[in-house]
Amino acid sequence: MKANAPHIVQYQGSKRILAPQILRYFPLRFKRLIEPFAGMAAISIAVAQQNRTSNYIINDINGPLVALLREAIQNPDLLITKYQFLWNGQFEYPGGSVEHYYYVRELFNAGEQSAENMLYLLARCVKGAVRYGRNGNFNQSPDKRRNGTNPQTLANNVRNISGMLKDKVEFAATDYREILNTAEKGDIVYMDPPYQGVSNAKDSRYVSGIDFADFIEAIDVLNRKGVDFVISYDGKCGDRVYGEELPIDLECQKIYLNAGLSSQSTLLGKRETTLEALYISKNLSQKGISLPI
Repeated sequence: MKANAPHIVQYQGSKRILAPQILRYFPLRFKRLIEPFAGMAAISIAVAQQNRTSNYIINDINGPLVALLREAIQNPDLLITKYQFLWNGQFEYPGGSVEHYYYVRELFNAGEQSAENMLYLLARCVKGAVRYGRNGNFNQSPDKRRNGTNPQTLANNVRNISGMLKDKVEFAATDYREILNTAEKGDIVYMDPPYQGVSNAKDSRYVSGIDFADFIEAIDVLNRKGVDFVISYDGKCGDRVYGEELPIDLECQKIYLNAGLSSQSTLLGKRETTLEALYISKNLSQKGISLPI
């Protein structure tokens, strides 16, 4: 098994750590990987590291996030240079590094949603936890204990990721259903949609939620087209269950992945393991589980 795949920045909800477990249920080789809810594209990066396909669709309704991924993969050196200039600016800003973050966030929310501004906010915000207000503005606070990802560390990861994915990706920032309409037999669709309860809150993790019934219908269409898919959706921790299960008539195989000890439970003096559910399409589960590389 190879080491964890590189990442651009820490991103809450990323499946980077779980990727080795998730990829056990992917074929060793397939035509194309489609990520309709890509986030920071952790699964695409992990698949590329293992060279399981040479064709990718990376989509997310969050346009600035996709723009960041496109720039990191297609123009890594330019992004690194711009990020380094922005990162260095916090040490010279009159109000200090925290005020510099708020200045960049204000620019971003005013429309200057460049790849480097998005990257800086992600690299500097609390726990890599993106939050959007009801008005759609990025409203997460800065992590006051650190200055964000060092440009040199980031540069090594970005160049590594670019080397694996450059000129192999089709980027999109549209409704997931439009992307699913392009899926064909031989593709693998990996979906990590917004969990219920975190996309309509005051401080949402996502710029947009999805309707559960619409999502189920979209999965049913994939089944009827014979397209293989893997979905991360609900889970549990201790006796608490998160999210609504997918209907059994979709005929998916459901398994639980060990996501480690819950940090929240640890703070409360409990020792509880978080389990994240993975749904595997009927045809894919019948083909058997691939061995880790």
